[in-house]
Amino acid sequence: MSGETVIELKTPPLPYYLGSGLTEFRTGDHHPNRRNLGIYDLLIMIKGELHIGENGQQWTLAAGNTLLLLPDGEHYSVKPCEQDTVFYWVHFEHTGRNESSSTTNTYNKGVSYSSRPFGNPYTLRLPKHSKLSNPQAAFSLAQQLLALSMDHSFWEEQRLLAGLLAMLEEEGGPNNIRSGPARLAERVAAYIQQNYRDKITNDTLADVFHFHPNYIIRCMKMKYGRTPTDYLHEFRLERAKRLLITTDWSVERISEEIGYRNAPYFSSSFKHGVGLSPLQFRKQYMN
Repeated sequence: MSGETVIELKTPPLPYYLGSGLTEFRTGDHHPNRRNLGIYDLLIMIKGELHIGENGQQWTLAAGNTLLLLPDGEHYSVKPCEQDTVFYWVHFEHTGRNESSSTTNTYNKGVSYSSRPFGNPYTLRLPKHSKLSNPQAAFSLAQQLLALSMDHSFWEEQRLLAGLLAMLEEEGGPNNIRSGPARLAERVAAYIQQNYRDKITNDTLADVFHFHPNYIIRCMKMKYGRTPTDYLHEFRLERAKRLLITTDWSVERISEEIGYRNAPYFSSSFKHGVGLSPLQFRKQYMN
């Protein structure tokens, strides 16, 4: 990534998710020209090639590439697509940024932030352009955002956006070389998110990823601060919360939907993790 621009987003505030979609271009189509869109536009390429420019720079994006277009930039088609092309787009907003390069010093573009009263501020360092080492993990998060688009699941949308930006950050900056354990942990997390309804054990993960269970556990604890079992449990509980709020399904049905075959055990686990029984949690959101 030598010489590539890095977009720095200082927090607080956190980036705010606005929407996402899946775009398909046929041969001869091209990306629309836009100026001062007012929001960040993250492109995640699935297949084909997209020829696009912004503020005098040009890129040919291939499968597994990302490009972060700026709110105050002018982006435009360089030339039409020469093959069928598919990509995800994710829109989010943030009130200020810095830009830096691996070959230049950082310069401030605008907003300065005071320290938070509780802890230190954090700066997200996102690559302007990157080639994902694990595209499927990013595709999974983008697809989950699309699946939520009709449910208005605010917190889940923000969580998925944060996960996607964290993944980009690890792909990104010139001083941030991603380690093998981090990549493995991301792959394991993506697998859990895609297969959480199934029975997943440490031995299951060892068979899928061809690493010793203890090594997988260490990688997950290093990256996410929790074991694969804990990660699976927390992910299932988040799914259960959403179903309790957005459906009138019984506790038994929700239990089965998120991968628990024993409803009483699910209820006990939910109360232990959330502090309320499933029905008490649902009651908070009833009119």
